[in-house]
Amino acid sequence: MSQAPRILVLGSTGSIGRSTLEVVAHLRSAGLRDLPVVGLAAGTNIELLAEQASQSGATDVAIADPQAATAYRGPGRVHAGACELVTAIAEPGDIIVAAIVGAAGIDAVLAGIERGCRIALANKETLVAAGSVVIPAAAAAGVEILPVDSEHSAIFQCLHGEEKRGEIERLVLTASGGPFRGREAGEIASATIEQALNHPTWDMGAKISIDSATLANKALEIIEAHWLFSLPAEQIDAIVHPQSIVHGFVEFTDGSVLAQCGPPDMRTPIQYALTWPDRVDGSGRRMNWSELSQLDFEPIDHDAFPLIRLAWQAIRSGGTAGAVLNAANEVAVEAFLGGGIRFGDISTLVSEACAACPPRQASSLADIRAADAEARRFVQSHLPNQPATA
Repeated sequence: MSQAPRILVLGSTGSIGRSTLEVVAHLRSAGLRDLPVVGLAAGTNIELLAEQASQSGATDVAIADPQAATAYRGPGRVHAGACELVTAIAEPGDIIVAAIVGAAGIDAVLAGIERGCRIALANKETLVAAGSVVIPAAAAAGVEILPVDSEHSAIFQCLHGEEKRGEIERLVLTASGGPFRGREAGEIASATIEQALNHPTWDMGAKISIDSATLANKALEIIEAHWLFSLPAEQIDAIVHPQSIVHGFVEFTDGSVLAQCGPPDMRTPIQYALTWPDRVDGSGRRMNWSELSQLDFEPIDHDAFPLIRLAWQAIRSGGTAGAVLNAANEVAVEAFLGGGIRFGDISTLVSEACAACPPRQASSLADIRAADAEARRFVQSHLPNQPATA
């Protein structure tokens, strides 16, 4: 076996970052793989970052927040941000776990591609906003992008060895349905922050939890699947599956269906990305078939969760449409978490931004950034001056 790759975890203090370090520790302690962790990047949680650097042996850390960076007292050389960290220490063959939430992670992913690193992608916004730039860059550099999201990992695993893409009829991503599954739009329009954060299946950060409540996460994943698997909107769908056991389906033209199943545990897709193309003993939960009484599947209520339709529209429109959708959603979610708008206003603002900011050419990061800024300005200008009341 060739020398194991080194690992850089971008977004190490978030849920994916923490799970990644658990996987790395498991592989090492079980004698399966020694994947040296050389770099960690975080935003403001310097206490946890220092603990992670000490436990993992990382030689370099990056801290996005300047004030937090000056207060950091942990081990490792300190860099100003994830992109600077990647540029300074990444080497060809390293694995970059891209788990920074939002468009903020795009530059670091591109820097990793330029350095010849494999990208274990947990930051769906990278492809949603900049797929037209990132995918060609990866292809030109011969860099593999391996999905970490459980749904995209499921599709990737189902397609392993299936080179005849013309035989694929449809990809289907599953969604837990979030905390408001089965509720009508009018019922959830004034949902509280606490209610929206109360995800029934996954333990995630605030932004991702709100995206799961609006199903924006599934909208973003549909766009990401378009870039990962080179399929049009008409061949990518989503369905509600509350047990979160089946993570994705691939339907073929002969009527056959392949599905990837497993307990809802992010350590499994993370490990698959780190050890691919091999499978080794994992630290994730195992399926107990004797306790599984049923699997339920339901269509998505597009009136209650309208952002799915916007995802299909963004794929068909192309250009900067994905960047606009993503940026508008980021600002709207931040406003909701800050008490500035109602829950139902999130999808309304995103829809209005997509209509007001028509898609333009997206052949460079400058194009992406301009569209991102335009969408953010639009949403900011349409936020109420006073905190929203339920």
